[in-house]
Amino acid sequence: MTPPEPTPTGAPAGTPPPADGAAGHAERPLRADAQRNRENLVAVARAAFAAADDTVALEGIAREAGVGIGTLYRHFPTREALVEAVYAAELDAVTTSAPALLEEFPPDVALRAWLDNYAKFTATKRGMIDTLRAGWASGRITTPTTRERITAAIGTLLTAGAEAGSLRGDVDPDDVTAIVFGAFLSTAANSNAPEQTGRLLDLVVDAVRPKARP
Repeated sequence: MTPPEPTPTGAPAGTPPPADGAAGHAERPLRADAQRNRENLVAVARAAFAAADDTVALEGIAREAGVGIGTLYRHFPTREALVEAVYAAELDAVTTSAPALLEEFPPDVALRAWLDNYAKFTATKRGMIDTLRAGWASGRITTPTTRERITAAIGTLLTAGAEAGSLRGDVDPDDVTAIVFGAFLSTAANSNAPEQTGRLLDLVVDAVRPKARP
């Protein structure tokens, strides 16, 4: 489980409360330098969470981002706030990538590339899974919304593939989502997870290609 934060606000003792434009005043626009700091913290946290198998130290994230721990807490008063920001950024990136992939690749190839993006998204969650579970339990993060967005992206790719003739037109996108979820869950504890996951995703794409006529 994620250890309790040092204070009710999540900041170490003596850390000043969030300044204007920080997480406590999200409705106010951030200054350009503050916005850069926030984006950099999220980017560093995304990489740290993806590489970690356990809880990530917030002090290390601040140090890697080139800011003090107080700056981190002004933007993200709790560990949960940072994790939710990273989760939201990753989810936005993966669920909005389908149209761009379709512009670059044929639909079946775009689907496989999108599944790779989604695999990276699931990898990012490894170092923040306990905090995410707490967010899901409290209702701050809604799994149905996540699944709906993932399924909608898969649906976009399947529709394009059906129109192009490279993917089947009789596949329910939610069925594909269920298969992909199962692939990730089944390989989560495998030391060769990336390789096996890749093979399973190849099978998913093969399953939704039109069957060759005898």
